Amino acid sequence: MDFTHFNEEGRARMVEVTDKKETKRTAIAEGFIKMDREILDRIVDGNIKKGDVLSVAQIGGIMGIKKTSDLIPMCHNIFLTGADIRFKLEEEGIYIQSEVKTFGKTGVEIEAITGVSIAALTIYDMCKSINKDMEIQNIRLLKKSGGKSGDYMRV
Repeated sequence: MDFTHFNEEGRARMVEVTDKKETKRTAIAEGFIKMDREILDRIVDGNIKKGDVLSVAQIGGIMGIKKTSDLIPMCHNIFLTGADIRFKLEEEGIYIQSEVKTFGKTGVEIEAITGVSIAALTIYDMCKSINKDMEIQNIRLLKKSGGKSGDYMRV
């Protein structure tokens, strides 16, 4: 079997994408951070000592998207044409969704997943002094478009 991320000596390498076709690429990922009602209420009321939790988590998530190639070995650094993080407060926690776009030779699925992960970790970090029982759950790719492999949608 030929491994794509190893060279002839069996050492790690970044995959060559020079000859790949540039296409419009989009990825959407989601996740959830489960927490006590007290924390949710305090987030809504702006009563968290570290500040505006969702604003900071949104910036953190976008920063995570931009830094994905620094965090994931062999991940290409990608020129991003757009990135967004959205939140929905639910009864048991906060639903997080990221959307990432580019026009390039490689996809942005990992960037979208990283954005959700960093946003969730930021929420945890900002609220852990109240209660450490929060759970980060169900981080996953929802949808991707573009590239040789075509479109994907979770069913």
